[in-house]
Amino acid sequence: MQVYQAPLRDMRFVLHELFGTTPLATHNGEKLERELVDSILDEAAKFTHDVLLPLNARGDAEGCRFENGVVRTPEGFREAYRLFREGGWTALACDPAYGGQGLPEIVNKLVEEMICSANLSFSLYPGLSRGAYQLLHEHGSAPLKSLYLPHLVDGSWSGTMCLTEAHCGTDLGLIRTRAVPDGEGAFRLNGNKIFISAGEHDLTENIIHFVLAKLPDAPPGTKGISLFLVPKFIPGPDGRPGERNGVVCTAIEHKMGINGSATCQLAFEDAKGWLIGAPHRGLPAMFTMMNSERLSVGIQGLAIAEAAYQSAVAYARERLQGRALSGAKHPEKPADPLLVHPDVRRMLMTMRAYVEGCRALSLWVAAAIDRAERGEGAEREQAADFTALMTPIVKALFTDLGFDAANLAVQVYGGHGYIKDHGVEQYVRDARIAMIYEGTNGIQALDLVGRKLPAHQGRYLRRFFHPVSAYIAERKAHRELGKMAAGMERAFGALQLASAFIAEKGLRDPEEAGAAAADDLRLFGLVALGYMWMRMAETALAALVRNPAPEEALFYQGKLTTARFFMERLLPQTNALYLAIKAGKEAMMALPEAAF
Repeated sequence: MQVYQAPLRDMRFVLHELFGTTPLATHNGEKLERELVDSILDEAAKFTHDVLLPLNARGDAEGCRFENGVVRTPEGFREAYRLFREGGWTALACDPAYGGQGLPEIVNKLVEEMICSANLSFSLYPGLSRGAYQLLHEHGSAPLKSLYLPHLVDGSWSGTMCLTEAHCGTDLGLIRTRAVPDGEGAFRLNGNKIFISAGEHDLTENIIHFVLAKLPDAPPGTKGISLFLVPKFIPGPDGRPGERNGVVCTAIEHKMGINGSATCQLAFEDAKGWLIGAPHRGLPAMFTMMNSERLSVGIQGLAIAEAAYQSAVAYARERLQGRALSGAKHPEKPADPLLVHPDVRRMLMTMRAYVEGCRALSLWVAAAIDRAERGEGAEREQAADFTALMTPIVKALFTDLGFDAANLAVQVYGGHGYIKDHGVEQYVRDARIAMIYEGTNGIQALDLVGRKLPAHQGRYLRRFFHPVSAYIAERKAHRELGKMAAGMERAFGALQLASAFIAEKGLRDPEEAGAAAADDLRLFGLVALGYMWMRMAETALAALVRNPAPEEALFYQGKLTTARFFMERLLPQTNALYLAIKAGKEAMMALPEAAF
């Protein structure tokens, strides 16, 4: 049985205590008091536990069905989506001008995490729509926004992104889908797309596809890509779904995981579409949705890790196996629970440290998104820079760690984890795709070292380096935090040296940067988590000075213990990563192709 309760206490710790972001501001500037934010999180926790979690294993077992061109989602998904819409969850962080609630992204990301933890497959349907909303809101014309955005916001229509074709995934310059002007202000699209999440389903009355295609006069490569809005049903004069468009689902994929999510092959057969943005400038516009989805995929990794951790803890408390190495802890029982064994503790503490660290880091980035959208002047630019820098790290690091956590959960369960009865093997299968879609983690690493680190003569990098450097320097003499600061100083120094090494070598030989990319992203991510853990430890220490109630004191002590575990057992990985980066590309690239 899968175990999940939204970790509300930790979420509130990060939101209210670590970042001190209350009262929060809505989209239109109104202030949100803590009580209202907490009530939203409470309701999200109830919905995800009572409605979505019971459908997770069932949806995995049943999967989606493809019958005569129609895709049916697993039993219970349609009713769950109806309740999801009625609860206003599709509108949470959307513009009030189009019917949204205008809540900040920092709150939305916590709700998103709960949805993904309870039922990752279900989360993909509204998740893609959220990205479609952001793309259209930023790049659409006024008529298209007024027609489509209210439906995306209220969840009656959903959205997708259609990039991949059978012969090209990452290399989008090779796409063959074509768009021809129809003489009436629209275009006719012909081509085929694959791996389209939520490309066809029975949850909404219309589906809005954002499609990359090339015009007849398109220059070669990615500079010739345009972006089009292609609805499943063309809206009629009343704004409701009308004539069926030439978009056909030809098959659904049979996958390793996320079986409750319909992953479709779509054929565009003279389908009517409308240009988004300027001709041949479709890829920059699509990156609005892609970057939004990359951050959301990172949240998927965090969410799976949290669900896997909770399930593993529950099993380790109950499963009796052997005696503690230091002597029986529960002599009244035939054996001690798994929780007493050091190696089980190692696995659980590793999962816990990564989960809570990633949650803090995700909200640091979410707060920057809010400032980038609603701030002014230099603050807005700095927040946008920071978000751009951290996007590949959140996507790749969180999903790598999510998969690792799911594997550790199976290991805690032992043989019972490998079979389907307990549901943790599903987390492994579901987590695996997050390391691949929305740009593989290798692509994220290349984006970090090839684009983000050198951008604007290192301007992006300074948005992270400057606050972290100042924080470490100020805490080196701190009585309780000094040891952590010393460890962080070593790790941060390794990151600085690695960044300089990559900058120097990469200018002369791009393969050197490519060879270092994955290790550098992991090194960067661990330093970012270390910074979060130092700040959480400091916040917990301050809370303990206030002499809280015993239950609260236990929570803060747990924070301090987990912080020490991260600093002593996980952060030292940075040393090995730096040495690997310094080794260069030679051993990696030396083997002739014929020798493979």
